[in-house]
Amino acid sequence: MTMITHTYRKHYNHYSDRVAIHSYDGQVTYKEWYTLVIKTANWLVSLNLRRTIIAIHLPNGIPFLQLFAGGASAGLIVVPFDVKWSEEELRKRTALCCPGMIITSERMKKKFASFYSNVVSWEACLSGIDQASDRNHYEEDGKLPFYMGFTSGSTGEPKAFVRSHESWVESIQCNINDFHMKGNEHVIIPGALIHSHFLYGAISTLYLGGTIYLLEKFSLAKVLSLLKEKPITFIFMVPTMIAALIKENNRIEEEVTIISSGAKWEASSKKSIRYVFPKLMMYEFYGASELSFITALSNDENRVKPGSVGKPCFNVDIQVRKRNGELATPFEVGKIYVKSRMAILGYIYADRTNIQSIQDKDGWSTVHDMGYLDEDGYLYIMGREQNMILYGGMNIFSEEIESILLLHPNVEEVVVIGTPDPYWGELVAAVVKGSASKKALRRFCYSKLAHYKIPRKWYFVDDIPLTSSGKYSRPEIERMIRVAGECL
Repeated sequence: MTMITHTYRKHYNHYSDRVAIHSYDGQVTYKEWYTLVIKTANWLVSLNLRRTIIAIHLPNGIPFLQLFAGGASAGLIVVPFDVKWSEEELRKRTALCCPGMIITSERMKKKFASFYSNVVSWEACLSGIDQASDRNHYEEDGKLPFYMGFTSGSTGEPKAFVRSHESWVESIQCNINDFHMKGNEHVIIPGALIHSHFLYGAISTLYLGGTIYLLEKFSLAKVLSLLKEKPITFIFMVPTMIAALIKENNRIEEEVTIISSGAKWEASSKKSIRYVFPKLMMYEFYGASELSFITALSNDENRVKPGSVGKPCFNVDIQVRKRNGELATPFEVGKIYVKSRMAILGYIYADRTNIQSIQDKDGWSTVHDMGYLDEDGYLYIMGREQNMILYGGMNIFSEEIESILLLHPNVEEVVVIGTPDPYWGELVAAVVKGSASKKALRRFCYSKLAHYKIPRKWYFVDDIPLTSSGKYSRPEIERMIRVAGECL
């Protein structure tokens, strides 16, 4: 199995003048890209770092991708740090991954001054990279770890996941088989590279030989400008970006494919986006940082199975298991297990030094999502096991109620949780950001939810707490409502 940078030499030989990266800070051809990556790899190896881990604390741009690909090519593990993280967030993640070096800008070096010493500015790296050899001396080993990211789930406390080259090279087969990418695509990467969805979108496109258009940060105006001025064929997006495109109501006549992940793409949004892109091909995939691609739902499948997240991706096996471990029958809800070569090597926790595998002895993994398969093998997601509310012996999934409440025009954000009750076990509580009233929302729910799923408690807030990775912090929400007065 090859490494994620394995194809760069071929691109250099076959179409050296093709643009690899078009960015706000310049552009590079595949001839230039191959040379930059090899020189960066050789420079990093020459440093003889005490640990084979480097952290990148840079905004979107060619330098970020150059260091990521160069570190991966050199056999190092590369850890992206978010430039928006606070000093405390950086301290926790530095302690967790223990990098041999952190590369940032000269302006941002001071953020690490109180807790880490081996911080090098990108500006200082340039002369060393420029003087490095441009010859590739490295043997391919797809089993090597190359990427470390962070996930906090709903706890707010970070843990690191470690991924091998093999896992992403295998994932790229899904680009080919499930999304029908051929290697000559022009792809917009509109989001921050700190997030796996956009980083993978960039790296997989470069592996295949396409051209990426990298934004400094998400800009609706810039996306629309690129769509009108460049031969764009693909966009990696998340539903909030799609919602912004719909709201703008600009009509794009060109044929474009959208690959969406990160949250459930609501049916109303799927319908509305077709007014913006009349020639749209859209793919929604269900996946996880730990497992990569799990299922995919295409244009045509969405019309037939609109509530589904699709069928298993290329070389992915899925099981739905009941509590006793037996396989669930069609339409029977259970925990989703996945088996593929795309899974991470495992987690690193703050109190441990070794990588903890997420796979059982037979190679199956779970992120504790609950759902069911229908008679045709399409997967439906009910919600996370940890978000399940037990009300009078009945299982209620927070995500189902949230998706209904978000249909109300005066609800901006909502989180549904269970609150302890001595008789029922848990009561359904909704934390709402928006201008809707309790009375209006209860009336709205009556026509769309079973009566026992309608929230019994309502809390209206100006902001809903988030974790550092942008997910709703359910522990913080629970603490918040314990001290807040219920809005009657």
